[in-house]
Amino acid sequence: MKLVVVSAGLGVPSSTRLLADRLAAATVAAGAPPASAEVQVVEVRDLAVEIAHTFTNGFPGRNLSAAFDAVAAADGLIVVTPVFSASYSGLFKSFFDALSVTDADALAGKPVLIGATGGTARHSLVLDHALRPLFAHLKAVVVPTGVYAASEDWGAEGLGGRIERAAGELAALTAGLSTVVKPAVKPAADADGIVPFEERLAALRPAG
Repeated sequence: MKLVVVSAGLGVPSSTRLLADRLAAATVAAGAPPASAEVQVVEVRDLAVEIAHTFTNGFPGRNLSAAFDAVAAADGLIVVTPVFSASYSGLFKSFFDALSVTDADALAGKPVLIGATGGTARHSLVLDHALRPLFAHLKAVVVPTGVYAASEDWGAEGLGGRIERAAGELAALTAGLSTVVKPAVKPAADADGIVPFEERLAALRPAG
């Protein structure tokens, strides 16, 4: 399993990076076998200049291009952002906007675990009101459980359980998608170019 973590924290140390690391460790532990897992972390703040240049010249720099390649090749993705103005950070959004400019389908069908950090629990809805719609728009498969960590959550009961549940869902989804056998021949479309739902469903079922 190749796991890529995208952390948009701005500080050093960063609570956003801390949450990202805990999610990654829990996902590796939930996978089988953990020893075969490869984890790569992308720190978005280190790519800020190259992200800006992508919008002005249309081409990602060397480091940003390498980050995009890693994201596109990942079996699963963990994304964590700090909350600004009740939403994801502008730098976080710009990273994925720039990714879409270079490859609109980079996240299509890719399992994604969403996370966010903030100073108060009042911003926890950012997961469902901002992050989940964003990655649905990018055609990713977002795991059911997102993880939000407010300042008071660190060291308190509950955060560890949410991390383990979300990580288990990502590990299971990643493993499940890897067992799907792609059909040698695509389901045939009718005269209007529409593939019947039953044929689409059958094509997604694992063999056996």
